[in-house]
Amino acid sequence: MPQDDPMAGLALPRSFNFAAHLLGVNSGRGEKTAFVDDQGSLSYAQLDERVRRLAAGLRSLGLRREERVLLLMQDGTDWPVSFLGAMYAGLVPVAVNTLLTADDYAYMLEHSRAQAVLVSGALLPTLTAALVKSGHEVGKVVVSRPAAPLHPAEVDFEAFLQAHPPLTKSANTSADDPGFWLYSSGSTGRPKGTVHSHANPYWTCELYGKRVLQLTEADVCFSAAKLFFAYGLGNALTFPMSVGATTLLMAERPTPEATFKRWLGQIGDQTPTVFFGAPTGFAGMLAHPKLPPREQVALRLVSSAGEALPAELGERFQRHFGIDIVDGIGSTEMLHIFLSNTPQKVRYGTTGWPVPGYRVELRGDDGLPVPDGEPGDLYIQGPSAAMMYWANQEKTRETFQGGWTKSGDKYVRNADGSYTYGGRSDDMLKVSGIYVSPFEVEATLVQHPAVLEAAVIGVPDAEGLSKTKAFVVLKDHAQVSTEELKAFVKDKLAPYKYPRQIEFVKELPKTATGKIQRFKLRAQEAENAG
Repeated sequence: MPQDDPMAGLALPRSFNFAAHLLGVNSGRGEKTAFVDDQGSLSYAQLDERVRRLAAGLRSLGLRREERVLLLMQDGTDWPVSFLGAMYAGLVPVAVNTLLTADDYAYMLEHSRAQAVLVSGALLPTLTAALVKSGHEVGKVVVSRPAAPLHPAEVDFEAFLQAHPPLTKSANTSADDPGFWLYSSGSTGRPKGTVHSHANPYWTCELYGKRVLQLTEADVCFSAAKLFFAYGLGNALTFPMSVGATTLLMAERPTPEATFKRWLGQIGDQTPTVFFGAPTGFAGMLAHPKLPPREQVALRLVSSAGEALPAELGERFQRHFGIDIVDGIGSTEMLHIFLSNTPQKVRYGTTGWPVPGYRVELRGDDGLPVPDGEPGDLYIQGPSAAMMYWANQEKTRETFQGGWTKSGDKYVRNADGSYTYGGRSDDMLKVSGIYVSPFEVEATLVQHPAVLEAAVIGVPDAEGLSKTKAFVVLKDHAQVSTEELKAFVKDKLAPYKYPRQIEFVKELPKTATGKIQRFKLRAQEAENAG
């Protein structure tokens, strides 16, 4: 292998357990703080013990290798214990979005066939409703920080740990064994269970966390993106632990005010040196009256992903704090960022250059590479690609093609080798860093008795960030306010999916076969904005 190959010397042994690997990396850092949340902290030694206790506890339930464990938890010190403990035991944690509905969790329980659930006390009522809806039985529900007395089928997280001595040895997994799942939204239908191996997070740590971001054990990391996101999982767990750094975790929403409190050390005694955010969050911070001056923050590095970063936003942040935002793009399917600016080289308005160890191609509708300056579909080849979508052969074949992963994004390659985002290849929207299916929102709107038809698109706000807009055709003589419709959607879907704007129209543009032509609505909006 050539010496300039970024993967030289990084070959993994056949027997490899990622959780055991992270614990081993930090075996000499026992007293160093690993994680801090609003209620306390864990040293690396405490983390090691608790991970192995949880692994023993899960094994005691009779769970077998590769069986799934649903992880529905708010960010806190019990989250990394749960995730790593399941992997250490050879089980497969299924980390799910905490912002979803009981219907969503009912589907995920059935689809993953989860045999146990690790849940935050605040989310237990939603989980209970999901279990009733699904009819899916789980062997045990382990509750972190319960808010009320527990039922017989439920057990307190702390009591569960203390009841089991630490497992002395991890499961003998291989690098290519299933390690964990993350759910990825699709343009239609249900979310897709994206299966990642034990090796995949190792590669993202080595190639991006260490090589591009150059994290060290002196860093204190804080991520606005939660741990259940692929982006947040790297930012706040795998990357920091791979170098022995400290991570600040926050259960509450990452509002500007909550974020500033952590930046300024007003909660706990640690202040972050590295912050991972998303463009919507940066826009909110810069507009906030309590935006701290640059001399009050200890940040040395700021990262952005989740949606394209408008150049003007990055430049304003840099002018205020004297720090560039390092923008990149990743995906649930590739686990983390594969195309990125770097701390040493930032070109605002672009997503940067391929991360070492990854190859990128832009292809036209004919499947052939497109020349520089022309838009093409983004394909990625790299060692962290997911194994498959669970029980979804059609989508697996469509996305994972002969060693390449089709991202679903349109890009243009510039003369300097950087890449500029051109939008989604399909009609999927990304709002505040989270994918939103227009079809799902439309189907909910038409459930309202006053609504005949609806079409949803993404439109840029004043900061250049994508927000949802619904075009609604009402039934004859029907009347309803925009606020009533917004509330209606919020009541039926996860709150972040509701349309931020609603426009009533007489008819929607359609093809001869009756399909809604969203591209015409987008063109109309662009013309109006221009």
